[in-house]
Amino acid sequence: MKELYPLKFKPVFKEVIWGDQRLRTELSKDIPTDRKIGESWELSAVKDNYSVVRNGFLAGNSLPELIEVYMGDLVGEKIFDTYGEQFPLLFKFIDANDVLSIQVHPGDELARTRHNDNGKTEMWYVIAAEEGAELISGFNREIDKETYLHHLKNNTLPEILNHEKVQSGDVFFLPAGRVHAIGAGILLAEIQQTSDITYRIFDWNRIGKDGKPRQLHTDQALDAIDYKYYGDYKTHYELKKNEASTLVQCNYFTTNILELDKPQQRDLIELDSCVVYMCMNGKVEITYNDENTIELEKGETLLVPAVIEHLAYKPHPSVKLLEVYIEDGKK
Repeated sequence: MKELYPLKFKPVFKEVIWGDQRLRTELSKDIPTDRKIGESWELSAVKDNYSVVRNGFLAGNSLPELIEVYMGDLVGEKIFDTYGEQFPLLFKFIDANDVLSIQVHPGDELARTRHNDNGKTEMWYVIAAEEGAELISGFNREIDKETYLHHLKNNTLPEILNHEKVQSGDVFFLPAGRVHAIGAGILLAEIQQTSDITYRIFDWNRIGKDGKPRQLHTDQALDAIDYKYYGDYKTHYELKKNEASTLVQCNYFTTNILELDKPQQRDLIELDSCVVYMCMNGKVEITYNDENTIELEKGETLLVPAVIEHLAYKPHPSVKLLEVYIEDGKK
């Protein structure tokens, strides 16, 4: 069997009413100029949305097909023991030209009971934001279910939600149960559990393509929402140049940021996990297996199989990467 190598995949594009063209203009995605593309699914094992390899001898193979053949060599032994042939994470770039619906995702237990599926814990990294752009994460005060329903019925739900002004580099961790929405004028990277379960709870009285209001999931959302008030919802981190700085560490994934302006090396052998890189800015040449190289540019995503033990990075002249892996095969 030929050696595994770092894999690039064909994006899966999603046309939505709130999308626009920045995935093309800022991240160089090959999308039609007359379509409102809001999401680029970079690495997906969601049914009917499988990522397909676009480089090397494995080109044309889907992500589930690769796991079936390469198992722990691709994803890591502990991860394969935990998740089997299901790739556990979903990676996206999102362009919000208009505000998204206010929504919530169920946790694992509720999702498995209702949908026989995973819950959805996720994170956002803001790539770019227009001046004054904001997003919603959590509540801005202590509330309970009755208070929530009162505001929902009176069309005043946004009044009790936490609105955050954002800029490039901001990070938000969104555990399952947290009410949230991406605001207009924001381009971001999203990392989440492999799940496509979303409960839409308020859609700004918007009309869909069919001329009707989009479906809401009011009753389903009630038992999924975390009604607690947490005070500070933004993730604070210290960015250290030319080394990995941790952004998020949870049971489902660990995300670091690497801002490099000089050559660096990284040992991956002890992770026992595949590593995914999303390029936020710049360009880098990555050497693997001591002699082979692959380039990664802004807007690209790369899956490094678990059997690759060592990487060397050569930025041109600088690069900013999100680095994602799963620690100890946790679930």
